[in-house]
Amino acid sequence: MKVTLIRHGQTEENYLKRLQGRSNCLLNDTGRRQVLRLKNKLSALNYDLCFTSPLIRCFETAIVIVGDRTEIIRDDRLIERDMGEMEGRPVEEYNAFTFWDYKRNRSDYGVEPIRDMIGRCSEFLEEIKEKYPDKSIMIVTHGGPYRALRHLLKGDKLEGNLLDGKIENCSCEEFEI
Repeated sequence: MKVTLIRHGQTEENYLKRLQGRSNCLLNDTGRRQVLRLKNKLSALNYDLCFTSPLIRCFETAIVIVGDRTEIIRDDRLIERDMGEMEGRPVEEYNAFTFWDYKRNRSDYGVEPIRDMIGRCSEFLEEIKEKYPDKSIMIVTHGGPYRALRHLLKGDKLEGNLLDGKIENCSCEEFEI
């Protein structure tokens, strides 16, 4: 199975460095340009299925990239991490390092615990591996689930702090599993 993991294009909230969480935000002009560049980069590739978060920024990214060439399936397990009371707040107010510590599994301010997010991402991956073992799959999601899925796809040991570098808008990685 081939999996292409994509983070949605930039939104105004990304540009303003505000935590979006599950806010349903559209791509901004920069985000639309990012997605068009990625579409051109991936244009020679064919996908059997495209899974996306139900939030519009991911669906908009997916529809531009695959159009009507590939079935797009929305899956709630790919939704961004619930940021609770932190949603809409400036990124610098969020101590990401502590919220990505697998052992501590914090849920302060109503933020979705890391183990819960990784659990739903793991359940999603196991299901698509079972149902589509010989398919080429695109997954369009958010920064949090992207990071969780990447750790799972790489087979990383899930312990300690799982915050490893910045995931830019329209990041794209391929995995063979």
